[in-house]
Amino acid sequence: MLELAWIVPALTLAAWAVVLLVGKRLPDGGSWVGIVAVGVGFVVSVVILAQIAGGAGPYSASIDWAPFGPGLQIPLGMTVNGLSAVLLVVVTTVSLLVQIYSTAYMRGDERYTFYFSNLSLFTAAMLGVVLSDNLIILLIGWEVMGLCSYLLIGHWWEDRVNSSAAIKAFLMTRVGDVGFLFGIIVLFWQVRSFEISRIVEAVAGGRISGGTVTLAAVLVFCGAIGKSAQFPLHTWLPDAMAGPTPVSALIHAATMVAAGVFLVARLYPVFEASAAAMNEIAVIAAVTMLISALLALVQDDIKRVLAYSTVSQLAYMMAALGVGGYTAGIFHLFTHAFFKALLFLGAGSIIHAVHSNNMSEMGGLRRSMPTTFWTFLVGSLALVGIPPLAGFWSKDEILHDAYVAGFGPGEPGLLTSQGVAQVVFVTGMLTVFLTALYVGRMLWLTFAGAYRGQGHPHEPPPAMTFPLVLLAGGAVVAGFANSPLAGEGGLAAWIAPADAPRPGIAEIDVPVAVASILIALAGLALATRWYRGGLPEREPLARAPLLYRTLQHAYWLDDLYDAVVVRPVRGTLARLAYQFDQRVIDGAVNGAGTGTRRLSRTLRYLQTGQAQWYAAALFLGVIGVALVFTRLAGG
Repeated sequence: MLELAWIVPALTLAAWAVVLLVGKRLPDGGSWVGIVAVGVGFVVSVVILAQIAGGAGPYSASIDWAPFGPGLQIPLGMTVNGLSAVLLVVVTTVSLLVQIYSTAYMRGDERYTFYFSNLSLFTAAMLGVVLSDNLIILLIGWEVMGLCSYLLIGHWWEDRVNSSAAIKAFLMTRVGDVGFLFGIIVLFWQVRSFEISRIVEAVAGGRISGGTVTLAAVLVFCGAIGKSAQFPLHTWLPDAMAGPTPVSALIHAATMVAAGVFLVARLYPVFEASAAAMNEIAVIAAVTMLISALLALVQDDIKRVLAYSTVSQLAYMMAALGVGGYTAGIFHLFTHAFFKALLFLGAGSIIHAVHSNNMSEMGGLRRSMPTTFWTFLVGSLALVGIPPLAGFWSKDEILHDAYVAGFGPGEPGLLTSQGVAQVVFVTGMLTVFLTALYVGRMLWLTFAGAYRGQGHPHEPPPAMTFPLVLLAGGAVVAGFANSPLAGEGGLAAWIAPADAPRPGIAEIDVPVAVASILIALAGLALATRWYRGGLPEREPLARAPLLYRTLQHAYWLDDLYDAVVVRPVRGTLARLAYQFDQRVIDGAVNGAGTGTRRLSRTLRYLQTGQAQWYAAALFLGVIGVALVFTRLAGG
């Protein structure tokens, strides 16, 4: 079945074309076409993962696609290994449930069919990234995802907030993609190939100098910073909440933001070869996880709370990769997909019921929406890291790897400096507390106390609650994939490189685990103390005015970007470009048209239609030619 993996993205790509072209003529707007396509892809993906877990693979296949010069070809191919197999299951699972959920959530939308076609294309692009065996195909899928995010975030483009958020997401991720493109160029210049396997072999064989490897790794990581919303390019992700909630679930759990983590993991041998690049990843991740967790504490919009949570959890994954915890980073990507998709779809159910995103207009929903409450509670506790839920196992492994790298007996500076790893561990523990605090705040303000909104909240239809129940099940059991219960055949064995020794049974770092659990419980306890009585008249953090104001303005980063980038571009560069277009480009075009029109008016006088004038002109022409030849003969 490994050789048929191409079917998975091909089906969703075909679904996009069918829904886009004839979807409006099909029953239910053609939404079922995308659901069937990704459903079949899910089945194929599960079979592929089962075969990988059973010891099959890896499998690669490639053909020459386009000539790039003498002896150079751009290949078109795929690689199916443990990493791609895990991501295939994650992407198809979440996409399938999101599309089922969307049939009820988006019912009656005027662009219902276009929405579902974009969902299929979005999924196909991510699947293409996952299976790509070379950087060109990966880049194509990468950029198609950027286009789809623009279309889906701005789905309700009539609202200026939505269109602005879509433009911001598109442009900010493109900033990172510029670095990614230059990184691809550097690697190609050294290896003369875009194939990832050949690039990894060249780095492992020492055929690329250390400085060049560092340069390439840092540039490639720029793309991951943009896509996975790491500091300082993280500000687009909270604003992207303006789009439909199912889109938020797909972006945050399985596609776009996961692509950055996947990119680093896919090229991990390149990053491992540069201690400087690993340090950069770890430092940026530590900064990102802390500042985003703090920002989640002051949000009223429930989707923005979850958005900042996603930024923070992505930073956990990056931090794991930065300190050498390859398995831990992918493991958290795997578990996070289930509980974060659950939380976003649960938030969508709440918003669908109360017609507001603001937690200040919620409260008391536990009684009127019991299914949503219990599933949302499972996802929230998994996010906090309460055992035995999925988030506990993966987060514990990240903290363990950071502790070992920072405080363990290993050789310092091998991958990440001990000082950096220590910062990651301490920051990770602090973020555990902050995560529990903002999650507890969200739970109390949303489900406890008295209802503060308008109307009568109620459970959504089965098409929306069914995915919640399934994802809640995933949030419970997904963590066991790399727990001691999995033995030697867990996720670590699935994603291990073919030439690496088989990993042993996963172990729990009891002191680290106990410490993280106690810290999480302390955060939940403080949230209970502050918010159990409902919405306070004054936020507790407001007692520290400078901190509270800083968080409310999101560290003034958007103001800085607006002053340094947006206003100069709009006020100066855009005006100069407009003047150049009007006076030079349009002037040249209009001038050519004006000159042609005047010339035609002049020539019109020569076309009188009178034979005597034509005869006279012919006579004068003959005389002129005769004089010329006479002069030449006599000269």
